[in-house]
Amino acid sequence: MKLNFNFEKILRDMYNTLKLAKKGGWIEYKIQLKLVLLGMGVVGAIGFIIQFISSLISYSGG
Repeated sequence: MKLNFNFEKILRDMYNTLKLAKKGGWIEYKIQLKLVLLGMGVVGAIGFIIQFISSLISYSGG
């Protein structure tokens, strides 16, 4: 199986996509920042809960 990559076409498509993309405003930036911080908080809380339960199990002699 031979794969043909046309890097010139790929770069041209990437450039055209970036030309069409619009820059978000301050409101969109704040919404994305809130979502990222919320996601980090959720992942951190899940990690904390797992570590807390693990420490409880190890201290109880399990």
